[in-house]
Amino acid sequence: MAAMTNVTLYFPLAEYHRRIARTRAAMIEKGLDLIIVSDPSNMAWLTGYDGWSFYTHQAVLLGLEGEPVWWGRGMDAQGAKRTVFMTQDNILGYEDTYVQNPDRHPMQDLSKTIASRGWAKARIGVEMDNYWYSAAANQSLRTHLKDAAFSDSTGLVNWQRIIKSDHEVEFIRRAAKIVDAMHAKVVELVEPGLKKNVLVAEIQKQAILGADGHWGDYCAFVPMLPSGIDATAPHLTWDDRPFLNNEGTFFELGGCYRRYHAPLSRTVYLGKPPQKFLEAEKAVSEATQAGLDKCTPGTTCGEVADAFFGTLQKRGFTKDSRAGYSIGLSYPPDWGERTLSIRRGDKTVLQPNMTLHFMPALWLDDGGLELSETILITSKGAECLCQTPRKLVVKA
Repeated sequence: MAAMTNVTLYFPLAEYHRRIARTRAAMIEKGLDLIIVSDPSNMAWLTGYDGWSFYTHQAVLLGLEGEPVWWGRGMDAQGAKRTVFMTQDNILGYEDTYVQNPDRHPMQDLSKTIASRGWAKARIGVEMDNYWYSAAANQSLRTHLKDAAFSDSTGLVNWQRIIKSDHEVEFIRRAAKIVDAMHAKVVELVEPGLKKNVLVAEIQKQAILGADGHWGDYCAFVPMLPSGIDATAPHLTWDDRPFLNNEGTFFELGGCYRRYHAPLSRTVYLGKPPQKFLEAEKAVSEATQAGLDKCTPGTTCGEVADAFFGTLQKRGFTKDSRAGYSIGLSYPPDWGERTLSIRRGDKTVLQPNMTLHFMPALWLDDGGLELSETILITSKGAECLCQTPRKLVVKA
């Protein structure tokens, strides 16, 4: 087997080996011989692969022994050779005639690879509820691997990622510095009459320039900055309309460093905010602090949610969506890890080195308010990784 050269790994090789061992233990517990990993975040976490190729079918094959296998479009195999730790024997590319061809499906090629490596009759886990694993892909695999036993392994790798290494935490700290700089740029520039697309250009410029000596990666989530009545909806982006006086805008932004994210939301009001807006800010601030105070090792996510929602309700406000989720390594279209949630009833126990986006947003009938935090669970409790003050910004 040929040794890899000119490979850029973001983490020590021993860390990848620990990740694989952790994942294999979960596979054994679920009775799996092989998992087909199609989530690009999971692929990166297991092997180091980093490329914008997830719009075509690709995967990492992880069995119970040996190196993982990277499989994808032939031209993208060159990127795998530059970013993964495995030997070239375990980097496989399929012909371009499989790409977006109604008469051929890439999973036909993957089925041959799986069979050739002795997994034709294996117990195989696939990420069924995943953006990158299609119904057609699932049908093709089952058609061409009739003797294999398929089961759903959605989330199996994601849950192994939930406790970060110190190295990963450092990357998220760098991302937090970047998002702080992005919010500082917002406060500096936003004013009545400024077109939204112009401000977004400056935000994105800052995101890529980075902060504190570290460059910025592309974020898995685009800037969200709805104003006024548009801010009753959480996921609107931008256009060329100008910011208006006597209107509030929330800015949900994310810093990213080597694919690790630090989301942060803040709200700006141009002019004099109405009393209801000020009351909402106070309620969110008090409820957020109540929730953060409960974020100690051994506490469940549901108990954190009870503290947050209970305080919010005492202030006369209700929220029917979760108040946070796990974050870290991610690719578009979102920065969440799709594991724990800060919602009532979630029994996930908080542990040191978990990282979360604590997202206590309120979307009211006439506007919205977001004051979120990226937090690290430590032995003593929640550490907010960003330095941007958690308050409504008023620019008269």
